[in-house]
Amino acid sequence: METAAADDAGSATRALILALVALACGHMLSTLLRTIPAISLDLMAADFYLEPQALASLTSVYHFAFAASQIPVGAAMDRFGVRPVSLSLLAGTVVGAIASGFATGPSSFAFGQLLLGIATSGMLMCPMTLAAKQLSAGRFGLWSGAILSIGNIGMLLSASPLAFVVDQYGWRAGFWISALGGVAVALAVFVLVPHQPAEHKDDSSPLSQMIEVLRLGLSRPLRGLIALAMVSLATSLVLRGLWGGPWLMEIKGLSRIEAGNQLGAFTLAMIAGPLLMGMIDRKVGRRRDLVAGTHAVAAVLVALMALGAPHYAVAWLFGVPVMPPQYDLVLFVLIGLAISAQPLLFGMCRQLVDAQTAGKALAAVNLAFFLGTALMQSITGAVAAFAGLPAVLLFMAIALIVGVLVFLAYTSPLRATG
Repeated sequence: METAAADDAGSATRALILALVALACGHMLSTLLRTIPAISLDLMAADFYLEPQALASLTSVYHFAFAASQIPVGAAMDRFGVRPVSLSLLAGTVVGAIASGFATGPSSFAFGQLLLGIATSGMLMCPMTLAAKQLSAGRFGLWSGAILSIGNIGMLLSASPLAFVVDQYGWRAGFWISALGGVAVALAVFVLVPHQPAEHKDDSSPLSQMIEVLRLGLSRPLRGLIALAMVSLATSLVLRGLWGGPWLMEIKGLSRIEAGNQLGAFTLAMIAGPLLMGMIDRKVGRRRDLVAGTHAVAAVLVALMALGAPHYAVAWLFGVPVMPPQYDLVLFVLIGLAISAQPLLFGMCRQLVDAQTAGKALAAVNLAFFLGTALMQSITGAVAAFAGLPAVLLFMAIALIVGVLVFLAYTSPLRATG
């Protein structure tokens, strides 16, 4: 009997792992799609007769749609379950990728980005919600890092491999490949994710559920997490998904493939980082200090990258016109590792809510992640147009520091007990 029970438990664990991996592949597809502009912004802008800075601001349509969709998607997962929501979103992703690939100008491209933003909005929350409902808070912290690491492989694909594809076949090929990937992931989800009713089915109206997502996000316990979430993922995604390529090609003079290689190293750090932070968190047990410290270090590193530009402080101190690309490579890797404490914010959130509201609470944090990304993408487009790329990096560094300070203030033990 004990052997049979152990076999059943092992089978259930394997089934859960396969389901989480299949869903995490949807997040991988999402990160690929949102970072295509980093390696092809100049070609897309030329096709649409736009300045790159204007197109950079236009791509924020994706992130605004993504952020706005967090509320209904979070409510839908609590109401209907993960599998039907995931399959619906993957179908939309395929349509959005095709629409973006067929874009002929700013309007049609913005429409494609709108579709993709809506459709990929739940790609991270689907595996996160399944894990939150099936795992203990302790195991969830480790798995949230694993899910984010799998998802970040999409950014690895959009580095050197995408740069090669873009050079050979044009920027549209990236969207065609993503559409095919969406079909493959949908088939994997259909086969591997079990059809289960929502564990904690909520029969309240969709409007009241959406209001609950916002209420949770603005509640005092989550306020510090939301503040840091607003700038955390924004810094890594806007740097990796938008300005990293132009920085390396325009400021450092690298070719598209060379820039892709550096962004690939950045992405490898972002893949390894969440797993590493999850292990450190389990061993050290000082989650608040780890999250704040790593984000503060990331802010300093981003500022150092900016100050290595021509005629800026670090280049001046070393007596060179501009810091060499190797300097940026080291900083990219260190930034990727330091800022990878992001999934610990999900773990902190999970500790503060019960399983019934886990989907909504996690959606509130994810909403902050991507609303912040949309805002930073829009603002940095204007900053780049008026003050140049070094100012973009300095702005992101300052935003990170402000987020860390607000996080520390609202998660202070004195405030919690006061």
